[in-house]
Order: sequence, then C-alpha cells, then structure tokens
Amino acid sequence: MDIKALDVKKLREKTGAGMMDCKKALVEAKGDFAQAEQILKELGLAAAQKRAGRETREGRIFSGIDNGRGVLVELSCETDFVATNQEFVALGEKLTAQILADGEAVKQENLEKQVKEAIGRIKENIVLRRYNVLAAGEEDLLVDYIHGQGKIGVLVELTVSDPALKDHPRVKETAFDLALHTAAFAPLYLSRDKVGEDYCREQEQVFMKQAENLGKPEKVLKGIVQGKLNKHLGEICLLDQAFVKDQSLKVSKVLAELSKEVDGQVAVKDYLYYKTGEVLA
Repeated sequence: MDIKALDVKKLREKTGAGMMDCKKALVEAKGDFAQAEQILKELGLAAAQKRAGRETREGRIFSGIDNGRGVLVELSCETDFVATNQEFVALGEKLTAQILADGEAVKQENLEKQVKEAIGRIKENIVLRRYNVLAAGEEDLLVDYIHGQGKIGVLVELTVSDPALKDHPRVKETAFDLALHTAAFAPLYLSRDKVGEDYCREQEQVFMKQAENLGKPEKVLKGIVQGKLNKHLGEICLLDQAFVKDQSLKVSKVLAELSKEVDGQVAVKDYLYYKTGEVLA
C-alpha cells in the first residue's frame, strides 16, 4: 500500500514515534490514521514491559507551584543523556502540572500510562519514582528551587501571621534563601521535635561505642555522648543549622530577626528535599 510521506510526518508529530515505526503502523492499519496511532500505543506499552526491569539510576527533579499547591516530582531513567532529553523533560513537566492541578485527586494509573507511552518513544526505562504535594493556606508562602539540571529540588513552605507579609520583599527574599540553604545542607528534619526517639537511640549507641575507646568514666562518657548527639541534631535539623548566608546565625535566629524586622511572625511550616537517586526510607 502506498503511504504518503505527509501522513507519516503527521503521525510522527502526534505520537513522537520514529519515522519507520509510523510508516509500518500506517501500512498495518491500511492507511487508517486512528488505528495506526493505536498500534503505536500498543507497541509502546509492549516496549515498556520489556524495559521495566532495567535500573534507573539517573533522572531529574521537577517542581511547580500553583493555586495554593506546591509539588516536587522525581522522574528516573537509565542514562544521564535521556535525563536531558527534550521529550523526557516535557514528560516530567506534564506530570508535574497534572499532579499540581489535581492534588490528592490525581490518578496514579493515568500518570503511569503516560510514562509507559513515553518509554516506547524514548526507548529507555523510565520510572515515576516519587512525588509529594504541599498545600498552602491563606497565611502560607511556597517557594521552589531546582539546582543545576534537576539533580536537586527543594520546596519550602513558610507561614506568616498576616497574609500581607507574603508579599513583603524581605519575606520573599528570605524564603528563597531558605530554599537555597535547604538545597545546600539537605536537612533530614525540620526541627528537633520531629526527630524520632528510635533514631536518637541509634545515634546514642553509635556515639557511645566511639566514646568508650577514650577510657573515660561512665559519667563522663554520658556527657560526651549527649554533646555529640546535640551537635548531630544541630547538623540535620533545618532550624538548628547554620544559615547558608551567615554561618554565625542559626536558621531559627534568622527567622526570629526577620519577624522583628517585618513586625510579624514568620516561620518554616514544612519543606521537601529531593536528590536524584538517593536511597528512600
């Protein structure tokens, strides 16, 4: 059957499939455009199943803020080449926009379907590894930051005592600085009261074993362990960390001084930190 080059081009533009695949699909469908498109979709799903077992150690982080919601998304792939591929980036942005628009109502199966169809076109295994949404109230300010080519992504949510403070230049400036800080220092917890007792006990056991080699009395060892634990918590809790732009100040102190400056309360309500390929708990 004679297949017009214009039809092949049109099908390629619509589906993103290769020229030869488009031509074969049109031949199989005897020129029926809709049927050819369905054939390509089925081929894509079959390809996705074949590639499903391949490791996806590369990828990209995407972020978005709209309509009182903020989202971080990690889309994984096999190679760093694909992580910068225009179609891969477009897929991540599309998934991010959909999650952002739908919030809790987003349907996982719809997201996975788009990923599988993209695998057939890109010819590499792709995984929607994770995503999280932060919902902001009237007194909350969201700010996002993507580092480099999407290797690290951050979302920070501030809360203020007066909604008008969300538009204050100093509040917006500090919110962005906190996003940069979070990307640089990768805190594990917002504050000490968010750290679980089991985690603290595990760290105390580690520090005790280290301290026992010093040959000090038990009473002294307990003090050493407590000191090490306090220092460790100060390094992993966002509010206790030394601020990225002024190491002499803790983040909590920066927020306290900002609150005085703008004559209102400004605090970190929540945050998200993603790094591509990091081990998930």
